[in-house]
Amino acid sequence: MKRCFELALRGTRKAAPNPMVGSVIVHRNKIIGEGYHQQYGGPHAEVNAIKNVNDTSLLKEATLYVNLEPCAHQGKTPPCSNLIIGKGIPKVVIANTDPHEKVYRKGISRLKAQGCEVVLGVGAEEGREVNKRFFTYHEKKRPYIVLKWAQTQDGFFDSIRETGSKTKINWISQPETQQLVHTWRYREQAVLVGTRTVLNDNPKLTVRKIRGIHPLRIAIDRKGIIPSSFSIYDGEAPTLIYQENIADVSLNGTRKKSLDFEEDVLPQIMNDLYQREILSVLVEGGAHTLQSFIDRGLWDEARVIVGHTHFKTGLAAPVLPDLVPVATSFGKDRILWYKPLN
Repeated sequence: MKRCFELALRGTRKAAPNPMVGSVIVHRNKIIGEGYHQQYGGPHAEVNAIKNVNDTSLLKEATLYVNLEPCAHQGKTPPCSNLIIGKGIPKVVIANTDPHEKVYRKGISRLKAQGCEVVLGVGAEEGREVNKRFFTYHEKKRPYIVLKWAQTQDGFFDSIRETGSKTKINWISQPETQQLVHTWRYREQAVLVGTRTVLNDNPKLTVRKIRGIHPLRIAIDRKGIIPSSFSIYDGEAPTLIYQENIADVSLNGTRKKSLDFEEDVLPQIMNDLYQREILSVLVEGGAHTLQSFIDRGLWDEARVIVGHTHFKTGLAAPVLPDLVPVATSFGKDRILWYKPLN
């Protein structure tokens, strides 16, 4: 099963909005085939594992391991449970049931009905961690939300910006940490910021420091005041702008979506991203936007980079509930990892 998890993670971002799944086929304690879900719309892990078995006659005496319940419905590909049954595989070991309403326990039921022995729950906790975004999306009907910010040793998020001051980033962390942040961006389907962050920093919100897929860039720009010359409109990555009183439009890779800003916009954004099949979002700022997510309890992880700098005065960093973080070092910086209690 651990090998299934390793294989599954190779599908990071490429499998979404499907789950990350790995499969291993064992005959007499020897792996005879393995595979993973490589690309959304492509063959599932079980299909790839079976294809990689050289002597298919061994399947009738083999055990198939998979970290998520085999599907039982026709989607972009045929049901994997039917393939397993058709190949005569007598035993299937599964880490987690699939929370998708079209799949939940249907694959297991079909396998059992055809005489296949099913063992469920092997490595279940680690399996949930591998697919935490997928589970949150289907169980809570919203994306998995990761909060991220950097703050100084003395607890400041940014320096005080004067009206009309030059647009630039006031770096708090070391340059090496930028590569880590770009890795975090790559792992999530979307990255979200507020208007003030775009106006102050003019960020690209891409993964330039590593090789990988750019996330969907999201900006909350109520009044539509972000200039079209800013990097978020450069067309390098798909972009979504939330505004008020605007027709929903799409042009040159940028989509604009109207929200009712007289009501709480965060539930509206979460519902819209759910409808767009966005499994996860990294919220990078600004301080007000981050605090809004915290105050509403809309978060699943928080990653706080504590730089080696001091501002002495400035904009205070967001405040999390009284939680004990896991602290790690990253060069001169420290990273505090938080999870909510619920």
